[in-house]
Amino acid sequence: MRYSQIPRDLFIRNRQKLASKLEKKSLALVHSNDQMLRNGDQFYPYRQNSDLFYLTGIEQEMTILLLCPDHPNKNRQELLFIRKPDPKLESWEGKKLDKIGAQEISGIANVHWLDKYESIERELILDAENIYCSSHELVKFKPEYLSRDERYLARLKKKYPLHGMKRLSPIMTELRLVKEPEELALIKKAAEITKGGFERILSSIKPGMKEYEVEAELSHEFIRKGAAGHAYQPIIASGANACFLHYIKNDQVCRDGDLLLLDFGAEYANYSADCSRTIPVNGRFNSRQKDIYNANLRVFRKTKAIIGPGTTIDKINKEVAKLWEEEHVRLGLYSTRDIQEQPKGAPLHLKYLIHGVSHFLGLDVHDVGSKQEILKPGMVLTCEPGIYIPAENTGIRLENDIMVTEAGNVDLMEDVIIDSEEIEDLMHR
Repeated sequence: MRYSQIPRDLFIRNRQKLASKLEKKSLALVHSNDQMLRNGDQFYPYRQNSDLFYLTGIEQEMTILLLCPDHPNKNRQELLFIRKPDPKLESWEGKKLDKIGAQEISGIANVHWLDKYESIERELILDAENIYCSSHELVKFKPEYLSRDERYLARLKKKYPLHGMKRLSPIMTELRLVKEPEELALIKKAAEITKGGFERILSSIKPGMKEYEVEAELSHEFIRKGAAGHAYQPIIASGANACFLHYIKNDQVCRDGDLLLLDFGAEYANYSADCSRTIPVNGRFNSRQKDIYNANLRVFRKTKAIIGPGTTIDKINKEVAKLWEEEHVRLGLYSTRDIQEQPKGAPLHLKYLIHGVSHFLGLDVHDVGSKQEILKPGMVLTCEPGIYIPAENTGIRLENDIMVTEAGNVDLMEDVIIDSEEIEDLMHR
C-alpha cells in the first residue's frame, strides 16, 4: 500500500459500532467490490467497497465480512473470508494477503479461506433470525448492474425465505457520517496533497497548454505524494467548458484571456479530498472576470460561516440562494424588480447557480448522507458555490472541505490559496 498502515483499532471500533446497531439474533454480510472488466483480459484499477474498507481496512478483491455479534461462540462473532493465495496467480500479480496479514490489518482474529465460506455461512444463518445486507441506496444514482452484495441478496432470499432481510445501508450511512479521528487525519492528508497539486498548476499553467496537460501535472503531484491518484475524474475546464458541470474530456486548449475552472482532489488511503479553484490562464483576471470571481468569493465565505451543528445542507442551499440574488443583481444579471416579478417555482438565481453548494465527503467523494441530515460535529462536507454565465463563456466555482465542530467548523483547506490577488501574485512569481 502507498500509505502507512491504518491502526486496526479504527476498524475494530467501527465494527463494534455496527454490532451495537443490529437487532438481536442478527447476522450482517458485506462483500468486496467486483473486479470490473476494462477490455480483453484487463480489469480497471481495483477500488474496494467503501463499507467493507470502513469495517476491515482490507483492500483485496474476493473478500467477505460476516458479523454475528450474539453468537454464543466468540469465534463465530466476527469472521473474515479471503481468497487463498495461489502461487501461479501471484507470479503474475504479486503477493496476496495471507491470514496473518489480514488479521494485522483488520483486527479480526478469525480469518478463513474463501472456500470455507459456504459451510460456515449456513451454520450461522440458521442460528440467526435476521440477515443484514447492503445495496446501492444513493438517491440520485443507481447503476444498471447489480453489485456483488445485491446479487448475493437475491440468492439469500431464495435459499432462506423465512429469514428477515434487513437494510444495512441506513446503518452504515449513520456510522460513516461522523468521522473518527483517524479518518479525519486521512482526509486532512488528502487535502494536503491536493493543495500541492494546485500549487504545481499555478507555477506551470500558461496559454496554449492543453487541459490534459494540466491534468497530468495534478496526477504527477498526487502519485508522487503517495495518493492512489484522483478521488474522481478531474474537471479541467477552460473558457466555455466551465459551464458544463461534469466536463471531463479535458482535451481543449487553455487560451490566453480565458478562465480555467479546476475541480480536483486526491484520494489517500481511500479517503477523498474535493477542491475547486478558478484561475486566469494568463495569470491575470480582467476587470469583469475579477468582479464575478470576487462575487463568488464573498458568497463562498458567507456560506462557510453558515456551516455548523444543527443546520442541514437543504437549509444552507436556501440561504445561499438569497446571497446569490444580491450578487447577481450587483453583477447586472437581473434586477431587483425582476426578482419581485419572477415566476413562482422558477427563481432567477437558478439560471446562474445550477447545483447545490455542499455534499458530504469521506470514503466517497459524494459520501453517504442526505441533504436533510442534521449536521453534527465530526461530519465533513464541501462548501462550493459557483456561478455560470454561458453568454460570457464564464464558469467559476470555489470549493473547500469543511469539518463540523462544536464551535462551528474548521476549513480543512484554509491554506489553499483562494484570493484573486494572491493567485495573480503567485502565478507571476
